[in-house]
This record gives sequence, structure tokens and C-alpha cells, in this order.
Amino acid sequence: MAAKKIQKQKVNPTFIWEGADRSGTRKKGELQAQNLALAKAQLRRDGINILKIKVKPKPLFGMGGPRRKAISPLDIAIFSRQLATMMKAGVPLVQSFEIVGNGHENANMSELILAIKADVEGGSSLTEALRKFPLYFDDLYCSLIQAGEHAGILEAILDNVATYKEKAESMKAKIKKALFYPTAVIIMAVIVVTILLLFVIPVFEDMFKNFGADLPAPTQFVVDASRALQEWWWLIFGSIGLAIFVFSYFKKRSRKMREVLDRLILKVAVIGPIMEKASLSRYARTLQTMFAAGTPLVEALESVAGAVGNIVFEKAVISIQQEVATGTQLNKSMSNTGVFPSMMIQMVAIGEESGALDTMLGKVADFYEEEVDNMIDALTSLLEPMIMAILGTVIGGIVVSMYLPIFQMGQVV
Repeated sequence: MAAKKIQKQKVNPTFIWEGADRSGTRKKGELQAQNLALAKAQLRRDGINILKIKVKPKPLFGMGGPRRKAISPLDIAIFSRQLATMMKAGVPLVQSFEIVGNGHENANMSELILAIKADVEGGSSLTEALRKFPLYFDDLYCSLIQAGEHAGILEAILDNVATYKEKAESMKAKIKKALFYPTAVIIMAVIVVTILLLFVIPVFEDMFKNFGADLPAPTQFVVDASRALQEWWWLIFGSIGLAIFVFSYFKKRSRKMREVLDRLILKVAVIGPIMEKASLSRYARTLQTMFAAGTPLVEALESVAGAVGNIVFEKAVISIQQEVATGTQLNKSMSNTGVFPSMMIQMVAIGEESGALDTMLGKVADFYEEEVDNMIDALTSLLEPMIMAILGTVIGGIVVSMYLPIFQMGQVV
């Protein structure tokens, strides 16, 4: 129940109290507890004679205190790095949670960290505490932490997890950045064209009625488009909105549809190779991180399958796991899927033969991450002039088509 509540941003309330200790010294502070009765019981156990206690009011947005916003994967990556840094500096785990939680600028993230701290203080292992919040800590994350706790190398594993999360979020941010520019420009183009068709073209149409001659084909096409948009705008925009909703609905709920889309996107020029190399880098980086943590290969592959970000590669990893479980070498299993490049398979084979598989996987991940960076930069450079040319053609074509009748009149005169 607690895990379900925190996913909706609900954690134990904070109580503000005032009282006196056994020597009669006045004290005050804050305490987190499930309810008022448990808060009072905790204070009595600490030897506090309670004079006043109440629930701490939550700060309004923008009215002091930490801001409340959704917890993002980047917040989890930063938290992982902060916790790793604290533990490497020799700060105890519980105290690290308290320092990071109380100093976080996002109130929701702060509450999540302090809720984990309370579980750890109550005797739970860090893995058990994290597994209560699967919305923020997936199976891969928890498996790595569990491996670190069992091996007694939690500090090193936290450092590896932090690096893994940072690299993963960095790649996501770069891909989103590459797609944001063309998307924003296309949206602005649609808005501009809509304004022209709804408000500007009708003015020209009224003027053309007095010409007493047939309009040029381009002009007539634009005028007809303007009339259609004015009359049927609700149907056009409603249909577009409905199509987007239906697409999003079935994309979230239909694995078959997602698989078809994932296969299609891998075949799209320019975009496809970027998504393929991004999945390859995730595969290598995730497997390297889990293998370095001491996780058995078969178990590691199970977590890797959910981290590659593409169902085509996910099914390939599941196939690899099944073959490895029967004794097949990793490089041979990868080769049998037909989706991994020969260079990557050869690097894995060298790693298996030399006993340095995690090192080789790390080099493969670095290589493909750099490839993705270079391809995204090239894509951005290619898209900018291409989009400007398309925009110029569309908007310029509308403007020219409106002036064609005027040009023709001038030639007649």
C-alpha cells in the first residue's frame, strides 16, 4: 500500500512539535510519522514531554520552500550521483539520505528520499526500500543495488549506477533535442498556414471577386483550401485530434502495434540508424553495468531486455538469454539473432575469451554513444536547411499564388 501511495506523491506527513526533555530544556523540531498517535509515541520514546504538536502545512507553489514538480528520471540520476558521492566520502547511508533529502529543491523528490530513509531506518535493506517505489526505481536499478549490498560493495555499485543513469539520460536528452527543433518548426508552420487560410486569404478572395475573370489554378486551389478550412475547421481539427488520441491509446496498450512501429522506425532513413545505435549502446552499457556488479549473465540479460528501448532488440535479448541459459556463448547467441553488427559480436567474443567482458562492453557502449552523438549533430545540420526550404516553399507558394491574379492584370494593362 505504501508503494502505491508514494507513486501518487503521498508520503508520511511531517509534524511540527514543541516540548521539553527529561532535564526540562525546551526543544522543538520536526518528525515524520504515519499519523499523530505514532508521532507522539516516537517523541515519548525519545524522552520528550510534548507541549504542542501539529501537522506541518505544505508550502504553496512559489511561496517559499522547495518547489513541487514531477519526479523525472534525471532527478533519480542526480540522486544516485549524490548518494554515491556521500557514501564514497564516508557518510553513513541513513545520514546521506537525510542530507540529500532535506537539501533537494523538488519537494516531491525530497519526500521520496526521506520515505526511503524511514524504511531503511526501520530495518529494511536499501533494495527493499527502493522496490516499494517501482515508478522511480525499476527492476534493473534495484537488481544492481541488491548485487552491491550482497557483495558488500554498495559504494562502488552506487557509483556505477549513477554513471549508468547519467549516460542514459544524456542520450535521451540528445535524441529529444534533435527531434525538438523540427517538431517545433513544423508546428509553427502549421499555425502560420492556418492563420493565412482563415484570415488572410478571405481578404484576397473578396478582392478577386471584382476582377471578373477566372483565377489561376494555384490561386483557385488556395482559395478552395481556405473555404474548406473555414467551413469544416471543426471536422478537420477534430479528426486530427481523434487520430492522435487513437494512435496514442493503442500505442500504449498494444504491444503488437509498438513492435510494428519499432520495426518501421529502424527502417526510416537517418532516424533509423540513430535509434538502432542508441539501442545497441543501451544493451552494451546496461549489460556492462550489471556484469561489473557481479550479476549472473542470465539474470543480467533479463534486466537488459527491458532497457534496450526497442521491442525488436528486446525480443533478441530474450532469445539470447534462453540460449545462454542452455550453455551457448554470449557472442554466438548474439550472432544467431541477426540484429547485432559483426563488430560488436567480435568485441564480445574477445571479452569472453580474455575474461574482460565488462571492459569490452564498456568500450562498445562508448563507441556507439559517440556514434549517436555524431549522427545527431549531422541530422541537426541536415534538417535545418531542409526545413527552411520546405517552409519557404509552402508559405512562399501561398503568398505568390495570391499575387498571381494581380500580376496577370498588370500584364493585361
